[in-house]
Amino acid sequence: MSVTLLAGSATASVAVATETPAAAPAATVAPTAPVENLIVGYKSSATEASSNTAAADDATAKGKKAGKKTKFDRRLGTGAALVNLGGATAPADAANVMAQFRADPDVAYVEPDTRAYAMAVTPNDTEYAKQWDLFESTAGMNVPGAWDTTTGSGVTVAVIDTGYVAHSDVAPNIVAGYDFISTSSEARDGNGRDGNPADEGDWNATDGECGVGSKASTSSWHGTHVAGTIAAATNNSKGVAGIAYGAKIQPVRVLGKCGGATSDIVDAITWASGGSVAGVPANATPAKVINMSLGGSGTCGTSYQNAINAAVARGTTVVVAAGNSNANASGFSPASCNNVINVASTNRAGERSYYSNFGTIIDIAAPGGETRRATDTPGTVTTPENAILSTLNAGTTTPGAESYKPYQGTSMAAPHVAGLAALLKSAKSSLTPAQIEAAIKANARPLPGTCTGGCGSGIADAAATVAAVTSTTPPTGGFENTTDVAIGDNTTVESSITVSGVTGNAPATLKVGVNIVHSYIGDLKVDLVAPDGTVYTVHNRSGGSTDNINQVYTVNASSEVANGTWKLRVNDNAGGDTGKIDSWNLTF
Repeated sequence: MSVTLLAGSATASVAVATETPAAAPAATVAPTAPVENLIVGYKSSATEASSNTAAADDATAKGKKAGKKTKFDRRLGTGAALVNLGGATAPADAANVMAQFRADPDVAYVEPDTRAYAMAVTPNDTEYAKQWDLFESTAGMNVPGAWDTTTGSGVTVAVIDTGYVAHSDVAPNIVAGYDFISTSSEARDGNGRDGNPADEGDWNATDGECGVGSKASTSSWHGTHVAGTIAAATNNSKGVAGIAYGAKIQPVRVLGKCGGATSDIVDAITWASGGSVAGVPANATPAKVINMSLGGSGTCGTSYQNAINAAVARGTTVVVAAGNSNANASGFSPASCNNVINVASTNRAGERSYYSNFGTIIDIAAPGGETRRATDTPGTVTTPENAILSTLNAGTTTPGAESYKPYQGTSMAAPHVAGLAALLKSAKSSLTPAQIEAAIKANARPLPGTCTGGCGSGIADAAATVAAVTSTTPPTGGFENTTDVAIGDNTTVESSITVSGVTGNAPATLKVGVNIVHSYIGDLKVDLVAPDGTVYTVHNRSGGSTDNINQVYTVNASSEVANGTWKLRVNDNAGGDTGKIDSWNLTF
């Protein structure tokens, strides 16, 4: 599978292992292009799951049955085995080898080691006044209103991308990263993996160099553009402002010439979030937020899903770009993975950008810009001022002078949300990834424009979200119940608030603040019950093993009379974990 930059064009891939398939069964993942490696996840009970010798013997034996010389290459950070097919292998031949693994009851899944690609387009210019995406009331993300409370200090954001090319407007916020590109020809640095995530350029000299249909291109410096949006130095009398300018950026290089491999991206996710990867030094500054402005076609494979699940379990929020194909995001990966914040792109008018993917799996929208109108000739640049300005480099192949340039793409939208996630984590360090996602969605603004196909909860609003997670009391017009209510195993409990003195119906944006202390929120279903008995579900057994719900939800209760007794109903659906409703409030 391939993964690309979600801003214009570039390339990358991904892979992972666990005991059991997480998303779709592995049998649904079939190669559609030549394959060099397979990723094999063994069940924990299998000897091959822990023994490299056994895994090597198994790879050789299964390859022999399929008529291929296969060999065990290495163990991924998630525990899966990377199996080398001996060079580029036709899809049908690769499928024959995969069939041998699938027939083995000790194998949890097998996937082709596919590729991913980057996503941004070019125009030009500089300065904060041109960063409409941060402050304009129509379609900006309302970032300045959050800066009085938080700037992201104390949080590291990993940018899993093309690496980083030195730029003085980002340099003050860079911490040590890593280069996970295994193949020296793709890395262009003369070696494989190493501790230097410098972007060596992702240019292609000729059409077809990276496969059928690929085009010659200059280097995108994509990772540096993404990094500037998240955490460019601010108030330094130059360039652009970063959304979380107090945060640190950790460049993690996975995309080089012709993109990057799934196996490399999976290990990058593992390492960036504080996991262990064989042969790679431990991450001294694990990231609490990961941004992946990359992707490829196909539904989320088990490899991606396992790495993402493990990262989230470590407390890392994973933000991904929805894709730039003007199609349903459910057909793209890692956008279609669970446990991610999937970000679509909006333009300066607050409409879905013409290229942005869409669908019911989109979580949130954010500014990604447009360098041309949908009706303009493809490839032209007619409205550079309506794209996202950030840090870049003027080199066409290898690095040259530092510069600033506007790009468009869901690659540009995702780092807006990654920056917001950093602001939230800095403002309230106890927030879990599930709580961060819920807060961003609950406090989004409706799109002022249209979004055919679905753009999630609306446009992310930084000031509103930060205010919601840092507020300790309901604002004016609020009602609160602070009496503890114990939540036992497999029980349903309620807490009531009686509302009086409010004229007419409740608003379409009724705010429901919920503070529940519980050790496994994946067990919980939380409903708001209106005075007439109508039920509005605000949390439905999501979040897995993370603890506590401390969130403000937005409910369209405009059909309900405001005055009367409202209830918060909590249903615990499993044994082994208990808790309490600590407090909750309503804001009209």
